[in-house]
Amino acid sequence: MRTPHNECVSSDITEKSPPGSDSGSERPCATRKCVLCGESFPREELIRLAISPDGEVLPDPQGKAPGRGAWIAPDRAALETAMADGHLKKALLRAFKGGPAKENGERARLSYSDQLAQQIEDALTRTLLDRLGLERRGGNIVMGSAKLAEHARSGRIALLLHASDSSEDGRKKLDQAWRVGTDQEGSGVRGTVLPLDREALSVALGRENVVHLGVSARAGGSQTSKSASGRVGQAVTRLSRFLGNDPPT
Repeated sequence: MRTPHNECVSSDITEKSPPGSDSGSERPCATRKCVLCGESFPREELIRLAISPDGEVLPDPQGKAPGRGAWIAPDRAALETAMADGHLKKALLRAFKGGPAKENGERARLSYSDQLAQQIEDALTRTLLDRLGLERRGGNIVMGSAKLAEHARSGRIALLLHASDSSEDGRKKLDQAWRVGTDQEGSGVRGTVLPLDREALSVALGRENVVHLGVSARAGGSQTSKSASGRVGQAVTRLSRFLGNDPPT
């Protein structure tokens, strides 16, 4: 049987726990198909679109809105092309089966804003800023150039990030310290320049003049720290790819 464009590539929306496991719970399928290109990707790399009761398609970056969803690859240029040539509308009509059903049995007319691409960018930006705020409260964010350089040089930074308006000289010094701490001297590896300026980062992290920051990799390989770098890295990667930038290494 043909797999619907917006569904999981396994036999159902969810995958059952293996026989003999502790619970009969279900877990989300690991992959989804992009409704625009038809290729399958890990779910966390894609952007979910959800539909409101009145038929409006909106971004759902957390993937938590109820009902059916349509998944697209994080590629703003491809999305805008699909919007212009009508491919997006056709794909969404298939994914949402025409639109949500009303109480009288009719279906609401499917629609989306001409600014859908910008809505997605804004949603991905909010998701990243919210994630940084959460990780700071969890003690996983390091700020301040001197402290950050010390932690980077001693191998205690898993992910190094710079504001878009940071100076090249400041980035180079911290990048070098990070390469030393991660045994990558001479590799040219650098921290990621975010599509966010210091003002946005300062508001999200509740501190003045945040220009550089790092996600902690605590001594002993803390699972919490590893998870923190993975969560932040995922949010950075989706936004960067949507904007057509190189994701973090």
